[in-house]
Amino acid sequence: MNVRNEVLRTDEDMQALLDQEIEGSVVMVHLLKFKAKAEYADGRETELTGAEAYGIYREKMVERVTSAGGRLVFSGVVRHLVLGEVEGIWDEILAVEFPSKETFVEAISSPEIAKWGAHRRAGLAGQLLIATTEQG
Repeated sequence: MNVRNEVLRTDEDMQALLDQEIEGSVVMVHLLKFKAKAEYADGRETELTGAEAYGIYREKMVERVTSAGGRLVFSGVVRHLVLGEVEGIWDEILAVEFPSKETFVEAISSPEIAKWGAHRRAGLAGQLLIATTEQG
């Protein structure tokens, strides 16, 4: 899979989202590709797979999202590409709803996130994070 392993948000990315004319709830769609084995930047030894390392991060994030008024809408393992042609497929898809784009940015800007971010970076080979809204 040819994706940028962008596991760190930038202030510009967040500002671009905030600049969008979006009213109401936002569903963040996560397309995740995991490393076979987790690789921590600090060089620590681990037997964790990438999915397991990311799972540590996800558990804490779901708690954070819920406390910010959001909810996990869907979490699923990608099983098979039925239609289309791509270099590789994602391992997992998550959909997380937030009451607003501001709530999303506030939730992920929490200082707590930095504590868990090492697990996210260790586990991910790639990710797309797509902000969506209801059509109509």
